[in-house]
Amino acid sequence: MFKGFYNLTSGMLTQQRNLNIVGNNLVNLSTSGFKQSRYTASTFDEVMYSRTGTVNKDYAQIGPYSYIRATDQIYVDYSQGVPEPTGVLLDFAIEGEGFFAVRGDDGEMYYTRSGSFSLDNEGYLCYPGQGRVMGVDSQPIQLNTDKIEADNRGRIYNAQGDILGQLGVFRFEDNGELLHTQEGFFTGQQGQLMEMPLVHWQYLERANVDIIQQMTELLTCQRSLQSAAQVAKMYDTMMNRTTNDVGRL
Repeated sequence: MFKGFYNLTSGMLTQQRNLNIVGNNLVNLSTSGFKQSRYTASTFDEVMYSRTGTVNKDYAQIGPYSYIRATDQIYVDYSQGVPEPTGVLLDFAIEGEGFFAVRGDDGEMYYTRSGSFSLDNEGYLCYPGQGRVMGVDSQPIQLNTDKIEADNRGRIYNAQGDILGQLGVFRFEDNGELLHTQEGFFTGQQGQLMEMPLVHWQYLERANVDIIQQMTELLTCQRSLQSAAQVAKMYDTMMNRTTNDVGRL
C-alpha cells in the first residue's frame, strides 16, 4: 500500500513539472524566435531486487521493482518557426539553422533566433535590454541610422548603397549542448560562423509552439494530476484507518 503512495506522489510531481513546461511554452507563444521545450520522464532506477537462493548462495532473481517516476530530460525543440513579415526595418529572421549572436552587457555571448533589433544610444545594432548584435567579424555592428536596406545574406546597406556591416549567423554541431536561459537566449561554446546563411529582412520568426498540441497536453496533465491527487487522498484515508485499527489491537 505504501509503495502505491510513493508512485502516486511521484506521478503528481511529474505532471506538475510538465505543466510548468507547457505553461512556459504557451506564455511565449507570441515571442519571436522562441523554441518550445519538451519534458520527458522515466522510472527511477530499480531500487529493490527480490531474490531467492540456496545455502550455497546460488541466487535467482525474481524481478526488479521501481518505486517512482523521475525527470529524464527537458529538451528544446529547435525546429523552424514560420517567418512572418513585419515591415519593420530592423527586423530579421533566419531560415534554416543558425543563431544571431549578442554580446551581453555582462560580456557573455548569447545566441538567439529572435531578430527584433534596435539601435542603442551610440548607433549600434542591439537587442533591447540584452546587448549589441555581432557581425561576421564577431564585432558589434554600428549603423548610426535605421534608414537601411538588407539582402538575404544579412548584409546591411545605407540609403546610398554603402555596406554598413553583415549580421553574423552562427551554428553549433549539437544544439543540445546549448543552455537555455530564463530570458529566452542560449549560451554555449563559441559558434561557428555560417558562410551562406539565409536571412529575411523585415521578417521575424514566429515561435514554433503548436497551440493545439500544447493545450491538449495541458488538459491531459491537469486531469492526470487531479486523478492522482484524488487517489492519494484515498490512500491517506486507508493508512489512517490502518494505523487506528492496529492501535486498538
